[in-house]
Amino acid sequence: MSTRFFEQQDSARGQTTRLILLFSLAVAAIVIALAAIGYGVGAASVESSARSLGGNSAADAGVRPWLFAFLFGAGALAVIGLGSLYQISQLRWGGGTRVAESVGGRQLAHHTSDPLERRLLNIVEEMAIASGTPVPPVYLMEEPGINAFAAGYLPGDAVVGVTRGAIENLSRDELQGVIAHEFSHIFNGDMRTNIRLIGILHGILLLSLIGHWLLRSMRYMHLGSNNKNNGGVIAALLMLGVVLLVLGSLGSFLGGLIKAAVSRQREYLADASAVQFTRNPTGISGALKRIGGAIFGGRLQHPNASMASHMYFAQGVFEGLSGLLATHPPLPKRILAIEPNWDGNYLAEAAESSLRAGASFSAAQPATGAARESRSARSSGADLAAAGLSGLAPTSRMRELDRQPRGGSAARAAAGVAPDRSAQYSVPEMMAAADQVGRRRRSIRTTPSGCWPNCPRA
Repeated sequence: MSTRFFEQQDSARGQTTRLILLFSLAVAAIVIALAAIGYGVGAASVESSARSLGGNSAADAGVRPWLFAFLFGAGALAVIGLGSLYQISQLRWGGGTRVAESVGGRQLAHHTSDPLERRLLNIVEEMAIASGTPVPPVYLMEEPGINAFAAGYLPGDAVVGVTRGAIENLSRDELQGVIAHEFSHIFNGDMRTNIRLIGILHGILLLSLIGHWLLRSMRYMHLGSNNKNNGGVIAALLMLGVVLLVLGSLGSFLGGLIKAAVSRQREYLADASAVQFTRNPTGISGALKRIGGAIFGGRLQHPNASMASHMYFAQGVFEGLSGLLATHPPLPKRILAIEPNWDGNYLAEAAESSLRAGASFSAAQPATGAARESRSARSSGADLAAAGLSGLAPTSRMRELDRQPRGGSAARAAAGVAPDRSAQYSVPEMMAAADQVGRRRRSIRTTPSGCWPNCPRA
């Protein structure tokens, strides 16, 4: 994938175009079918009139059937069009903020002091630059599952939502891959495409609802029918109701299948675009592996989670036993598209958070002990915290050295690792200093060389 992500994107876009064309043909087939039925009703009406009037209306036979066909076809188009516009306007109202708040999201403030939240905000800003889109508001959902979403009709009203499970269990590279995936949806207009398809499906569904209403009204009309003319009207309405119910239901089902297929192709496109934005295929593939191996996976527990099921990074709600209506491809297929040589094993354990590792290491040290041991342990915890706040996971060699009870600094020197100039600082002090550097970086200010961590406060 690292060298073929442009080919993957072209393939996904081509598949999407063909599916949308098929969707349009399905809508056109419904309209044509109703127009043909209208023509048949018109022809039957002309023949009935000709018989009752002794053939005097036979001259109208060339006009009335086509008039009925036009009325039936135009009526179907009007119902689908108006129903679609109504549903699209409802989904657009409030933008992505409405969707994020409806699933329990909490907007993150830029001045937050939580290290994991600050890391998330930094990544969102980085991916906004990489994709060339505005920086959207970021929402955090208190969910244990690993998932994320992008919502909004246009890039200007888009938001990004991430679960607590994602920021706590994914490494920085993996979280960056997830966020890049969501920015692809914003950049490629996938949200707008999904909303339009949902709107058209709602319009088709209205046809079946009208047919259902006509069939339910038959019993009341039957009670007042005492002659052949009323009987003919009831028979025509009965046939129309059955046709609308069948075509609307069948159209909604087939349209749903096509919409789900479009959504799956856009997921492949977003995965390939995430590799393009990050130039790191292991990030997003690692996130998918962690979802596959996590206890909660990507499942969301909020009551309204199903309303945004097509927006999630991974499948967040149950979508049936069949994959035909699934809005996301299976995890193995997505991983294989990124890593063709994947061995099939998921990552069952959460990524080691360097922030939590540094804090827990510092907290686990005894209150008393030799000054050398205390200073060495503090240096080890500070290195881990600094690595985490800079967005880099500690190396395996650093972890091995940190497990040694004595001589951490000497061991690092022997291993060729540069000595730590800030060994006298505690983990909280290191976190505060790195947070200050992050604020300076976001304000596009340069830090004087050699002053960290004693730089003047912003």
